[in-house]
Amino acid sequence: MSSVNREGKLAEEKVFKDPVHKYIYVQDELIWNLINTKEFQRLRRIRQLGTSYLTFHGAEHSRFSHSLGVYEITRKIISQFERGGYSDWPQEEKLVALCAALLHDLGHGPFSHSIEDVFDTQHEEWTCRILLGQTTEINKVLRDYDSSYPERVSAVICKTYHKPIVVSLVSSQMDSDRMDYLLRDAYFTGVNYGTFDLERILRVLRPHQGQIVVKESGMHAVEDYLMSRYQMYWQVYFHPVTRSSEIILRQIFRRAKELYGGGYPFATMLEPIKKLLAGTIEIEDYLALDEALVQTAFAQWSSEPDSVLADLCRRFLNRKLYKYVTMDKPDDKLWQQVRDCLQEIGLHPDYHLEIDFPYDMPYHVYRPGSTTAAGKEEKPPILLLSRDDRLSEISSRSDIVRSITGIHQGKYHLYYPEEPLQESAHRLPANIRELFAFM
Repeated sequence: MSSVNREGKLAEEKVFKDPVHKYIYVQDELIWNLINTKEFQRLRRIRQLGTSYLTFHGAEHSRFSHSLGVYEITRKIISQFERGGYSDWPQEEKLVALCAALLHDLGHGPFSHSIEDVFDTQHEEWTCRILLGQTTEINKVLRDYDSSYPERVSAVICKTYHKPIVVSLVSSQMDSDRMDYLLRDAYFTGVNYGTFDLERILRVLRPHQGQIVVKESGMHAVEDYLMSRYQMYWQVYFHPVTRSSEIILRQIFRRAKELYGGGYPFATMLEPIKKLLAGTIEIEDYLALDEALVQTAFAQWSSEPDSVLADLCRRFLNRKLYKYVTMDKPDDKLWQQVRDCLQEIGLHPDYHLEIDFPYDMPYHVYRPGSTTAAGKEEKPPILLLSRDDRLSEISSRSDIVRSITGIHQGKYHLYYPEEPLQESAHRLPANIRELFAFM
């Protein structure tokens, strides 16, 4: 253990060289000890952007580097509050906030949100289970510092903490999490959409009446940040090729789950994967799930007798992704005809056809008790603070923000395996051949 002074500070601060923030500074023994737990080190083996590396080859960065970045932004915000001597910031909450920022993604599974979609889990719930689990190194490190810390840090991440201002640092419409992942994802995908003036935003944040607000003079910097988020979602996160790889990934898990539930005799089955499919997975097995293990399972399944599972795994591992056609509006009658045609030529429409229509809510105005389209509780709005201490919601002042408020939906994409359809194109009706450009 590193030598520390009586205030729990490291005798010599630790520094991580970072491509986004240049340097990440660790000054507290508790933070350093948390970083060195096996649960946090596991995040090196979880990609930040899931399957996006199959679209943007540079997107190999990890949840580990992102988590350090969120910690660093939070540290900078709190340092700015402390330098300004703002009475509305509860200084005693500093270390809890830093721990929550560092550990907020601890419960992420392999390939981002795909496992969550299929197995109806939430990474926030797993994060809190790991923090509260009596057998984890993370829990021990937190308890050794203060017996209340596992519960306090968990409450911040699960958004039940008694001081919302602490929660808002890590989870709000302009939090450390979003600010880091936009900049980091833009850097590693090689795009410029996600860049914005982070330093300016940090300078205009203020603690005010139990919440974090923005100085009125910082409105344009916030507009830039929100537009960056808007562009990153439509140009990177919702890229149709990335959506194709995510679809195949979900189909693999769905097929494996269906086969396992039906008693299919898998040739090989890794124990954590088996428990995942059975719905009996516990913390120790969940922590064994990383992307290397999942890809090992896919390599094994690519030789399974079940042709659907084997084909999906080979497609994912070898980047033989589904092609897509774009449609401006839904056409249920046509889609049903496509399903019927796929079945007639020997394909499985539940696995060889997916209709995708991405949507996003770049910014929304909070209404107490309301939820987003995804069923999650809405996050409070971004508030501007005038010189005479009056608050106003940003979309009431900004035409730019108002233009991206609410749900924005993309076009419809119909995904399908090109090769088997092309081989059977002569058996398809003319309108279906035309849809898939097989004429």
